[in-house]
Amino acid sequence: MKQSIKQWLLRSVGLVLLCVASASHAVIEIEITQGGNNAIPIAIVPFGWTGSGEAPEDIAQIVTDDLQRSGNFSPLNREDLIASPVSGDVPRYSNWNLSGADYLLIGGIKPDSGAYSIDFQLFDVSQQKLLTGFNFKVDDQTLRNAAHQIADEVYLEILGIRGAFNTQIAFVSVEGTRQNRIYKLQLADADGRNPQSMLTSPRPILSPSWAPDGIRIAYVSFENKRRSAIYIQDRQKGSRKKIISQPGINGAPSWSPDGTRLAVTLSFEGNPEIYIYDINTAKRSRVTKSAAIDTEPVWLDNNTILFTSDRSGGPQIYQVAARGGRAKRVTFEGKYNASATVSSDGKSIAFVHGNNLGYQIAAIDIGSGLFQVLSDGSLDESPSFAPNGQMILYATESNGRGALAAVSLDGSVAQRLTLDSGGVREPAWSPFSK
Repeated sequence: MKQSIKQWLLRSVGLVLLCVASASHAVIEIEITQGGNNAIPIAIVPFGWTGSGEAPEDIAQIVTDDLQRSGNFSPLNREDLIASPVSGDVPRYSNWNLSGADYLLIGGIKPDSGAYSIDFQLFDVSQQKLLTGFNFKVDDQTLRNAAHQIADEVYLEILGIRGAFNTQIAFVSVEGTRQNRIYKLQLADADGRNPQSMLTSPRPILSPSWAPDGIRIAYVSFENKRRSAIYIQDRQKGSRKKIISQPGINGAPSWSPDGTRLAVTLSFEGNPEIYIYDINTAKRSRVTKSAAIDTEPVWLDNNTILFTSDRSGGPQIYQVAARGGRAKRVTFEGKYNASATVSSDGKSIAFVHGNNLGYQIAAIDIGSGLFQVLSDGSLDESPSFAPNGQMILYATESNGRGALAAVSLDGSVAQRLTLDSGGVREPAWSPFSK
């Protein structure tokens, strides 16, 4: 057990070797490895284009990919579409009903004063009525975002759940050889496109954590050879600030839901403990006081913190008031449970669960206490909820190199996300934009 505790501590404070990547702006490729049950058939017709030449983006294809990737929808193949209506057309519901589509999405895009105007309509085929639709103006840089917004609207209208297609993911990749590595903190759209590097360093970068505003990201950097440090970086301004650099461990930052505090792991007083850092005052307060290893804090709500501790003999997840006090054990299934993450509604906790098969992603429903193992890898770690709570993104291995994967909260949908020429670790899904 001591060896497993040591391995867990090394992972939690960032002393892990990241997998090697080679592309400076690598694209994440997404493969659906397990589809959802009872996926909803929907016809998504190519959007009409009134400009010259080809349309600047295939909006309908982006929407199709988004909805299919969710596992909740089964878009009809384009070659099986019975007609090509565009925005403003009145659909022939009987024909679409015969094609097997429950819903129909049509739209159009046209040039508009140096930009583009996009509109769409979503129809319920069986009820023969318009459900939603609107028009908006975008430029070249926001065309894909517009398509993701349409997918979000379809997802919300049909399922009653806000879509998370127009969000981002943060992750860490590494380039070069073992002797000459370059670490990068990167951002990409939720579909893996539009990658951009926030930070490049010859030293490890770990544990990215999004602020609720979706603008600031806290992370751990080892760019000082002697000591790790916790930074906050503004993704819009590009500015960064070192906020904590104490002797020993400086790790695992986690934003409070109100965005005013960070829960962190520090060991400058001798033992790894949980502390809270106030963003406005730069003051810190100690939360845990134990002879055990306490690390990996995450906020359950503004007043409660979950963390990993070996105080019971092996890594388990505990709950404690943010002001401190007696900790309560949360996980009991098995001898290893660590690296908790909480859904935005506070109803579910996902974490790394160790068993005879290795380390996998599991989840607990807080209300019922229902426990379920969701992933099937042997070295799965760093879970992160989508902002709508429907999917969990995590790090894993694929063909001997680091990759990302995602699984739905009920385990019915699974995806694998790989860099086109390298490895990736430490994923974090962004919140919804304000």
